[in-house]
Amino acid sequence: MTHTPIRAKILLFANTDWYLYNFRRSLAMALRDKGYEVLLTSPPGAYGEKIRNLGFRWYPAPMNRRSLNPLRESSLINWLRKLIIAEKVDLVHSFTIKCSIYGSVAARLAPTTPATINAVAGLGYVFTNNSIKARTLRPLVRKLMQKALSGPNSRLVLQNQDDVTLFLQQRLAEKESIRLIRGSGVNCEAFSPSLDTALQSNDSTTKVLLPARLLWDKGVGEFVDAARKLKTKGCQIAFLLAGEPDPGNPAAIPTATIRAWETENLVTWLGHVDDMHTLFRKVDIVALPSYREGLPKGLIEAAACGKPLITTDVPGCREVVTNKEDGLLIPVRDSQALSEAICRLHKNPELRRQLGKKAREKALSSFDELIVIERTLDVYDELISRPNRF
Repeated sequence: MTHTPIRAKILLFANTDWYLYNFRRSLAMALRDKGYEVLLTSPPGAYGEKIRNLGFRWYPAPMNRRSLNPLRESSLINWLRKLIIAEKVDLVHSFTIKCSIYGSVAARLAPTTPATINAVAGLGYVFTNNSIKARTLRPLVRKLMQKALSGPNSRLVLQNQDDVTLFLQQRLAEKESIRLIRGSGVNCEAFSPSLDTALQSNDSTTKVLLPARLLWDKGVGEFVDAARKLKTKGCQIAFLLAGEPDPGNPAAIPTATIRAWETENLVTWLGHVDDMHTLFRKVDIVALPSYREGLPKGLIEAAACGKPLITTDVPGCREVVTNKEDGLLIPVRDSQALSEAICRLHKNPELRRQLGKKAREKALSSFDELIVIERTLDVYDELISRPNRF
């Protein structure tokens, strides 16, 4: 499909500059190539300058992700409203539940009411965690979502069919406004299997990697329990963690806990890794025992690199892995099942090779960023290219 949009101004709004740079950089560049003017905003961080170095305007938003202060939150919405008005924004594209709600409210408060696209990658902490705080917030967030995520000038982008079904059952959005786009896409040329045999493991130790923000909800606790079980049995398996705790998320794992795991010699913590495609090429198995996902980009990147995957049979994860075809699915919150799956692949290099080959094929056919960006641009066309839009 050939896109010839009216020149319009787009605002991309996310809860971290890291997310905009790593997950939506290609979209921003594609939008610019199609003639859109693109602005980006997020809380301040080290990646803001990297976004600016790409030639985009980025605004540091006065946003505290963990804040529940009504005055602070109202101030953020008013700041967004003023930015939309001052920049004469035509469409606000927001990511995550909180940004989607606030971006939609700010847009509706602006005199010209720009169109909105709200991308929700999973239901997040409030809906997946059973803490008192999460359960208390849930009814309020549900009502806000019902108000913010529908309307003729709005689209809700979800990443898996389970979420589409859930949003409809919970009446969080109208069917007419929902669009299913599987993830933010992966560059399958950059993330590809290694042809360099020097990168491959040359010893008997199998390397298993969990690439994610270090949150309890990502199944990190189960990963460490599996490591403990297998090391007790004397298995030659190295367990690697790539990622940082997310201080803006209530489910973040304390750094002291991670250090204690290292002291026990259960895991090796790599911290934040910029060059993930090289890391994927060096490991043998990639595992993500998450409790729920939108569509886990780390798994898709690993699949594009031809790695066998182990993940949980939950929304988002089972979109990436078909059990015993391109990876292994295990029950959620089950460290025993995880340890058995890791041990199975550890003992069977040929199975690892077969699953990795199929994982790469699925990444190319379903999750390449060119496919995702094209489908996202179609949603932009729905809203911006309509007659009498301006």
